[in-house]
Amino acid sequence: MPDLSSSKFFTSASTITSTTAGASADVVYTVPANFSSIVRYLLLSNGTNSSKKAYVQFYHASNGVYHYLANGLLMSGHSITSLSSFGSLSLFEGDKIVAFKEAGMDLDISLSAEEYYDPNR
Repeated sequence: MPDLSSSKFFTSASTITSTTAGASADVVYTVPANFSSIVRYLLLSNGTNSSKKAYVQFYHASNGVYHYLANGLLMSGHSITSLSSFGSLSLFEGDKIVAFKEAGMDLDISLSAEEYYDPNR
């Protein structure tokens, strides 16, 4: 059971360079050892002039499988898209958020989460 009294809040940002899915995608966030995490905010920003596609995946460490959160999300030039409308996303030790993009896109991703120490993980 996570220790809810020792939570850590943070925000990070990543510039995505990969154009390939799965293990070759850029890692946006990895849940540290002995922690559980709740992703509260996930924002994508297209810095190019034209419409391009963005891809975001969740890696489930317990079975080694990647699942799409956004699969070919077409973003207009100089636009932002929040994937936070899904609510929150619960992750566990070793789980990851990864992303890749269509060639020629300038993609930045911002993520905010809460981490909880979970000594039994």
